[in-house]
Amino acid sequence: METARDKAAKDGPQDEFSIVRHRAKRVDAVEKVTGRAKFGADLYFDGMLHARMLRARFPHARIIRIDASEARKVPGVVAVITHEDIPGARTFGPVKRDMPVLAFDKTRYLGDGVAMIVATSLEAADKALELVRVEYDELPAVFSPEEALAEGAPVLHDHAPGNIVNHHKVRKGDVDAGFAASDVVTEREYRTQFIEHAYIEPEAAVAVPNPGEGSVTVYGSIQNPFTARRVVAEVLGVSLNKVRVIQCAMGGSFGGKDDIMSCMCARVALAALKTGRPVKMVNTREESIVEGYKRHPYVLKYKVGATRDGKLQAMEIRILADGGAYASMTPFVTWRSVVQATGPYEVPNVKTDVYGVYTNNTYAGAMRGFGSPQIIFAHESLMDELAAELGMDPLDLRLKNGFRPGSVTATGQALDDHAVSLVEVMQKAADAIGYREKRKAYSEAARRAGTKKVRGVGLAASYRGVSLGGEGVDATGAIVSVQQDGSVYVYAGLAENGQGLRTIFSQIAAEELGCNLEDVVFMDTDTSLIPDGGPTVASRSTTMGGNAVRDAARKVRETLLAVAGEMLGTSCEALKASGGRIFVDGDPGRSLSFGEVARAAYNRGELMAAFGWYKGPKVWWDEEHGQGRAYFTYVYGCQAAEVEVDTETGKVRVLKVAAAHDVGRAINPATVEGQIYGGVAMGMGYGLLEEVEMARGVTRTRNFDEYLIATSMDVPEVIPIVVENPDPYGPYGAKTIGEPTCELLAPAIANAVCHATGRRIRELPLDLEKVLLGRSLKAARGKRGSEQA
Repeated sequence: METARDKAAKDGPQDEFSIVRHRAKRVDAVEKVTGRAKFGADLYFDGMLHARMLRARFPHARIIRIDASEARKVPGVVAVITHEDIPGARTFGPVKRDMPVLAFDKTRYLGDGVAMIVATSLEAADKALELVRVEYDELPAVFSPEEALAEGAPVLHDHAPGNIVNHHKVRKGDVDAGFAASDVVTEREYRTQFIEHAYIEPEAAVAVPNPGEGSVTVYGSIQNPFTARRVVAEVLGVSLNKVRVIQCAMGGSFGGKDDIMSCMCARVALAALKTGRPVKMVNTREESIVEGYKRHPYVLKYKVGATRDGKLQAMEIRILADGGAYASMTPFVTWRSVVQATGPYEVPNVKTDVYGVYTNNTYAGAMRGFGSPQIIFAHESLMDELAAELGMDPLDLRLKNGFRPGSVTATGQALDDHAVSLVEVMQKAADAIGYREKRKAYSEAARRAGTKKVRGVGLAASYRGVSLGGEGVDATGAIVSVQQDGSVYVYAGLAENGQGLRTIFSQIAAEELGCNLEDVVFMDTDTSLIPDGGPTVASRSTTMGGNAVRDAARKVRETLLAVAGEMLGTSCEALKASGGRIFVDGDPGRSLSFGEVARAAYNRGELMAAFGWYKGPKVWWDEEHGQGRAYFTYVYGCQAAEVEVDTETGKVRVLKVAAAHDVGRAINPATVEGQIYGGVAMGMGYGLLEEVEMARGVTRTRNFDEYLIATSMDVPEVIPIVVENPDPYGPYGAKTIGEPTCELLAPAIANAVCHATGRRIRELPLDLEKVLLGRSLKAARGKRGSEQA
């Protein structure tokens, strides 16, 4: 019987590909580097108005009264819009509908919008903002999960007593028995910080009313156009077919242009229908950082037990996620965390509890990694600390416990239907960085007296579930349409957010059809032209959308091959299509150009377009027991870092990074390497530089002069190692690469610094610790220690 892995292995041998698995230039590169790409802020329409937001004065307050009488008198002001002007739903949210489009009862963080000014110029709008008077009754607030969960804490939402957004758990085996069987039991606490997405383009949206139809078209930097369409329709109180959303070119997202853009789209649509004119809103950088959601700060408490020879016996984990003012994606983010919290290791006894918690901080939501960077930092720091307790090399400890084919995860899922390549990626990353040799050499050098600068190496490993998993329905679609001259349109239900989706989907369509890549045009995502394909999140584009494009293109290819077979006097089975020609296999002289066949098919009245749909393999989840087939497949990665630490100043210089990632198959190797380079830079910022500082709900870090991201001068030599083990579920065996690349470097750097200095994370002096690693890498000074069982 053929297994899924057997099928993947024969799904298109490498030497049969003409476009897939080749380095292709991004199809949207020229328009971006030449400035021809149109972003949301570039759009102008006749009679267009400008909208500006008045935001909350207090992080938690009851709104008593809004007086906009003086603001309405400002010349150029066309409308002042408050919650009273909303004809439909006043709140929205992907899981819990707790986020107001315009605050109506309370403000719960300083980014809340209270009133919107619509004017003929930004100057008039800004002047009017100063004249809106809002009377508040300030309320007690909470600014940390611990405060929010304390007895007597103010309740931020009536539907959430105790301020708990959600609680996810995993239960496997008997942790008490596991700790009893352990020779070493170690407890640690780690904390991570607020992180800004830092996309180069702030949020922008334009709404154009269609008064005769009572409909509206919205353009903008929108990560998930179908989500935005749903929110706009609900807020306006109209059906979905009265709202059209068209995505513009995106200047970055990293997960950050979802909820905030849905809200902005609803606001400008509301203003456009109220005024009967196009309305544009563009956030300043300061507004973007204050209003926009962040990566969740976590408090992570880990307890691990192991035998003397390093075999893991039990883990007990408790995690608090600061969800901020609204639920947003917190239930989904923390669900991924609970599934993967024990890391890519065999642990027979597990008890994990993850809580999302409401606070009056900026709300937290989706960001690249989606609940993985926080837990990977914790469990990979923990593995190094446990290795020190056991007197083992950290790599050896990982190899001893790492997943292998047939391993069972903490959620009870047997890894038996795909290539489990954890050991392979760890060994390749370690070899590329020279881990064994440098570990020994640098340890000896650090012991020499008077050494000012010391070096170290460290690594971190992970596994990651592909696509949505048990979070929800996982399906998407695409349309491939061949024109009579042989040119091709591709439409997809997933969106290009800068990740390279246009290029990958175009390559897949060209590969299946046999045309040239230059003949394919990927159309902007338009909700009126393609069925809802779900959100562009969870690194699902290549696996899910790629399969849908392939399905559509194969249907069209069958039609074209039938026509070509008649023209060449042979059967469809005897034909191949590649390089813009359709030819007889084994006799390439008998051939036709792709355009010739397309013209013939058109003249015969054949349909040369098809809709493709792909529904993900079945997954399931038992929320009560925290067990199930959480994801249909997984990717594995390992990053190793070499650092130099100045022991006098605390400055850390990252010298080299080796990043090994199993992608299934690389549709475009250049794109995969680009994702690795970008992910390494983002992971370096997470570990060494980045933090949005909050002080009692006030965002103190409001621009890039204070929020530091890694520059080209900071990023070290990066060795990208693309590991390929074809997956049974992805197109041509491809899986994913977007998010795993940014999750590993922070703990790898932390472990390398600890190796260089000869100290563990918790032993670093507080001032040095802050300089070295940033707040993301600080182990809290709470309960910790080792107890010898």
